[in-house]
Amino acid sequence: MNIATAIPEAVRTDDFRMLINGDLKGSNRLFEVYNPATNAVIAHAPEATRDDLDEAVAAAGIAFKSWSKLSWDERGAYIHRFTDVIEQRREELATMLTLEQGKPRHSFATREVDLAIHWLRGMADQRLHHEILEDNDEHVVEVQHTPLGVVGAITPWNFPVLLSLWKIAPCLVTGNTMVLKPSPYTPMCTLWFGTIAKDIFPKGVLNIVSGGNDLGQWMTEHPGISKISFTGSSATGKKVMASSAVNLKRITLELGGNDAAIVMPDADLDEVVPQLFGAAFGNSGQWCIAPKRIFIHSSNYRTFADKFVAFAKEKKVGDGMLPDTDLGPIQNKMQYAKLLNMFEDIREKGYNVLLGGCIDESLAGNFVPVTIVDNPPDDSRIVREEPFGPVVPLLQYDDFDEVVERANNTDYGLGGSVWGRDRAKAIEIARQLDTGTVWVNEIQVHGITLPLAGHKQSGMGVENGVEGLCDFTNTKTLMFRK
Repeated sequence: MNIATAIPEAVRTDDFRMLINGDLKGSNRLFEVYNPATNAVIAHAPEATRDDLDEAVAAAGIAFKSWSKLSWDERGAYIHRFTDVIEQRREELATMLTLEQGKPRHSFATREVDLAIHWLRGMADQRLHHEILEDNDEHVVEVQHTPLGVVGAITPWNFPVLLSLWKIAPCLVTGNTMVLKPSPYTPMCTLWFGTIAKDIFPKGVLNIVSGGNDLGQWMTEHPGISKISFTGSSATGKKVMASSAVNLKRITLELGGNDAAIVMPDADLDEVVPQLFGAAFGNSGQWCIAPKRIFIHSSNYRTFADKFVAFAKEKKVGDGMLPDTDLGPIQNKMQYAKLLNMFEDIREKGYNVLLGGCIDESLAGNFVPVTIVDNPPDDSRIVREEPFGPVVPLLQYDDFDEVVERANNTDYGLGGSVWGRDRAKAIEIARQLDTGTVWVNEIQVHGITLPLAGHKQSGMGVENGVEGLCDFTNTKTLMFRK
């Protein structure tokens, strides 16, 4: 591993404040923010009190009355101005992202920032239109989409920039106001957005508060919040759903996944291997839409495994600020500990490990090596659970009916992919996968107009596309007698 030993200069505590009712606000209580490549404290963030949350929700409620009356174009113009400033400061944002999240500055961090900017601009131009269902001699029936009110957004630590802006843009453009809480592991970039937003949006339209689990629960239970948009684990998603029932909040849950990739016998392995490696191990495996089970037909299983391992050996794990780093550290000690436990299970069960498999705990940062497990049983933890780290099992199959059944044998249903030259057969298999998104001969292709939804315990509701915009609105049917 190539690990940087230098600790970056700490960011001043007063650089990070919450945005509440158009003002930047600190707190008497602070929590530490760590660089996962060194585990050194790089900043302190304010911990919101219940009074802070009440103030933010009240401000958002007042702002909603005027914000919701603006036209779509007027609201979109505000979002464009917000995006302009972020784009002007994109280099600063990318560096901050690497320092708090760990992903390589020269690749994944820059891509996340650029994608977020693209998403903001595209979403600012999205529109929902009234639809006339009936227009006859007797009456007119019109369907409208009206904003919900105050939306509470809770974002995770794996993509703190993209997933914050992913929620802000559709929420605001549809006429809602927002109270946004970032993960306490990665609050810096999101709080930084507040310093920009205060000079762009009217007071109370966007509020950003920071804190831990208590703050999240206060938000899900708060009677002044009409909807919760949450991205995170399935276990936490269940808690969000339960506490949101207090006032029957609308909820959008984008949760975990255990995606299956199916490599057909006729697949071009030289093309497939790099794509599946990038999808599985990108962001050090810390994304819900990553393929976490790779099924390879028995006729070319060993060839695929050899090529996959050879490709993986070329990648470097290290400090994301170094230009030759391909994969950064695990973002936090909690997830690092979970991976230590998973690796111990792999060793105890005696599974064959083709690469990696041993975490060097003497390193200062949360570094986990690329690990490839050779055909473990389907009931093993590495197959059944979502590791959320750079470890992937390769699984052998003999026929298509078998692999579809095994791929679907999971509580998750977020994404999946099928790879093969026989496009018609690949599509036939893809149609049988019980997931919200399935790719054929491509992977992790997303778009502003492409809906993303989870099946089973991978979530509920939709993000992106017309369906995603609708999730931030109420459906209202108007009937007018002539």
